Amino acid sequence: MHVYRIALLTVVAALFTACGVSLKPEELYGKWKYVKVEKLNTNPPELLPDYELSSQSPYIEFSKDSNLKIVWGGDILSSGTFRIDGNKIMFKEDLPGGKTREFPFLVSSLEGRNIVFETTTQGGSRVTAIKE
Repeated sequence: MHVYRIALLTVVAALFTACGVSLKPEELYGKWKYVKVEKLNTNPPELLPDYELSSQSPYIEFSKDSNLKIVWGGDILSSGTFRIDGNKIMFKEDLPGGKTREFPFLVSSLEGRNIVFETTTQGGSRVTAIKE
């Protein structure tokens, strides 16, 4: 039960933190290189080692035609489409067999070429990225 409380508090805190951010699709267009990844299902959050980020070169890319792809280690890890809903990037992920699922990336900060967003799915993570 304690783990669920921590997860719920993390989500609530993320929602309150992100309330001031209002996104526009044109602010996202382009390639965003991950510079920090935190696993949120640990207390305190666990940082992905710099050497792994360096060797895997992960990034997320948003296109003007509302396509989104996440690349890790040179391979497309996930792809689909996106739409903006206030402070959320709603990602409609393409799955095998023609299926899809939609979930949010909560954006807590978008300042110039820097963005911080997180997932609230099980095993969630917080990503800090810089626009290339």
